[in-house]
Amino acid sequence: MSEEKINLARLRKFGQVFEISVDPDLAMKFKEGELKDISEVLKSEQIFSDAKKGQVVSQEELQKVFKSTDVLEIASRIVREGEVQSSSEYRGQEREQKKRKLIGMIHRMAIDPKTNLPHPPQRIELALEQAKVNLDDHKTIEEQFDRIISKLQPIIPIKIEQKIMTIRIPAAHIGRSNNLIRNNSKILKEGWNSDGSWTVRIEIPAGFQQDLIDQLNSVTRGEVEIDIENERNIS
Repeated sequence: MSEEKINLARLRKFGQVFEISVDPDLAMKFKEGELKDISEVLKSEQIFSDAKKGQVVSQEELQKVFKSTDVLEIASRIVREGEVQSSSEYRGQEREQKKRKLIGMIHRMAIDPKTNLPHPPQRIELALEQAKVNLDDHKTIEEQFDRIISKLQPIIPIKIEQKIMTIRIPAAHIGRSNNLIRNNSKILKEGWNSDGSWTVRIEIPAGFQQDLIDQLNSVTRGEVEIDIENERNIS
């Protein structure tokens, strides 16, 4: 008899690995907020350090790391904060959705500098195929956008408006804001202020500007200072 395939959700915390056995499609629905009951996701109500070897994490270790021994509470955190091994069918659907989102973004944000008109979606899709663009499953489209545009430029002429912004983050909110900014923009200059705050000058595609502002306002509770300096085109 062949061994049943184990699909896992995995979280690395304080240098340790915590795993749970899950239904991958339901786990992704839970992670994305479409499903509320974590018990529907779990194949086993145990927290493992290595699920394939059956190594279970002790109650003492769970209490130390998660401040709880409630399996459902900990499993919820593992799915939400960690990585889920998606099924091949789900991964295929997810890739197609990301591809359609990417094509839509390029259609909205980029123009042909010869005509100043958007490229048709069909032309963009063909150019993606010609450029052999592969989307990284573990990164957002925003994180990959500049790389993708660079690969498309030898195939079709593209011009994208870029915004330059100077942002000041109070010391209390630097942790989450730092990753958010670095993952979604190009850092032009940065420095630390005497009050512990962080000032950073970035370049970002104009189409991503408002999303980044909204996210920064959310993680800093509105305590971010943003100055939109000017704009330029990449062509």
